[in-house]
Amino acid sequence: MFKLKKQYRLPNYDYSSPGYYFITICVKDRQELLGRIREGQMDLSEIGNVARMFWSEIPSRFSTIRLDEWIIMPNHMHGILIIEREDGPNVWRNAPWRVPTNSNSNSNSNSNSNSKSGLRPLDKNSISSVINHFKGNVKRYCNKNGMQNFEWQSRFHDRIIRDEWALKTIRRYILENPVRWGKDRLGRK
Repeated sequence: MFKLKKQYRLPNYDYSSPGYYFITICVKDRQELLGRIREGQMDLSEIGNVARMFWSEIPSRFSTIRLDEWIIMPNHMHGILIIEREDGPNVWRNAPWRVPTNSNSNSNSNSNSNSKSGLRPLDKNSISSVINHFKGNVKRYCNKNGMQNFEWQSRFHDRIIRDEWALKTIRRYILENPVRWGKDRLGRK
């Protein structure tokens, strides 16, 4: 018997498809290891600077990926990744708004244990591949430089950006994130 895990990605959606994706990556246990906010501005720690460096290098590693607005916060980061088409302009994604809750969604599984657990190889140039590469590079740097205690949260949050209005709203959210830091739901000052 195996335990069914919560579905975090839209089933059967191709996350290497051209489009705009809003990504949030958190430090494990929300530890504030990436830096701190001073007077509404982010002051990066060494780990935060390493994360900035590896995030900035994503387009040189993945030819179809462009970076849009992004920010590193004390315990998480937000960024918009754009997957470009190699043969023409981007189009907005018409992905489903909700993940189906049908309990038979795993009925296609065969005897392969990876399919039962939801594991499968990463698609080249997919959002998961990009984030896996980024998180792995930061963690490897930390391990080699005496910061072995640094860990990312095991997953990441993504949202498919479907139109220009959503893109503008998310860009504004990212840019205003440091100013709102002291007013967030955890009551940090």
